[in-house]
Amino acid sequence: MNKNQKTKEKTCAFYASDYHFEMISLPYINKKLDESKEVIVLTENNLKETIKKLVSKINLNEDKKVDILKIDWENNDLNKFKKINEDIKSKKDMVIFVKGKENYIKNINENIEKWTEKSKNVEIIDCYDMEEISQDMDNIMDQYKFTLKTTGKNIIK
Repeated sequence: MNKNQKTKEKTCAFYASDYHFEMISLPYINKKLDESKEVIVLTENNLKETIKKLVSKINLNEDKKVDILKIDWENNDLNKFKKINEDIKSKKDMVIFVKGKENYIKNINENIEKWTEKSKNVEIIDCYDMEEISQDMDNIMDQYKFTLKTTGKNIIK
């Protein structure tokens, strides 16, 4: 488990490109939307165009595609932290994806920790750029209990 976290059990994922991140996360996002959980994607770069392209090509019913596209895929962290704050106040269950370089993930997690300190209904999935951390992947995985793959969330052994 992540040694720096205080209150949340976290999951990690690794991606090679924006499309790869989206392919890994979409099945899990779809499942969480079906469970009526709030999904928030904090990302270092704008994913709006790549997600539109990907969703147009996947085999999902139109309602599910619309739900996925309703998620804010842009890189506007301030608005997303406001949304997180609202969701905490209304006690909504939420899944927060944090996608970017290692330093971005660290900084965002420090803020999430502060904002969600007393909330137990928050799941955090840190998504690392494989190109940046390839030499350090084992050390990063040692900090987590779960990893997210296209097949779902798996315990790290």
